[in-house]
Amino acid sequence: MSKQSPENLLLYLAEPDRDYIDGLFAQLAQRGLPAQQQRPHISLTFAPRMSPAVVELAQQLLPPLIPATFRRAGTVVFGTKRKQTVAWLLETNAALEEAARSLSAANPDGRGPRWVPHLTMGLRLQREVVPDYIRALDQLTSPHFRELTAVEAAYWQPAHQRLHSIAKAAPPS
Repeated sequence: MSKQSPENLLLYLAEPDRDYIDGLFAQLAQRGLPAQQQRPHISLTFAPRMSPAVVELAQQLLPPLIPATFRRAGTVVFGTKRKQTVAWLLETNAALEEAARSLSAANPDGRGPRWVPHLTMGLRLQREVVPDYIRALDQLTSPHFRELTAVEAAYWQPAHQRLHSIAKAAPPS
């Protein structure tokens, strides 16, 4: 029996950033590393079923914060078992950090008022492949690719395959 994916409040990236990351995923797979299928995103909070109150709070807090700029601050590994996740650790402005912490604190399934902004670059990797994955990611990523822009905040319900846009930046004119 498969485990149901959680519902998420998340941020989606601008098309150039998303395309760059998708290109990295393709290059990593060409090197024989595990293929990544996820759409690049930054999670704010998640739960098996998101509380409507948390979604309403997101609708109040997030629109004035989009678009949002993130800076890559390093590479981290999440997980302590056989499957681990490689991610870019991110930094952003204080207002967005405060909003994300408020959403997590309001989420009964959240981690309290904590948030570790990150972008997953390698999901559910076997522990043995993690060092090679990080090495290849470092080699392939341009040192000039330091900033990412989130242009949409959304509520994702995987069980229903429904994406509800909360806030979306106007395209540049």
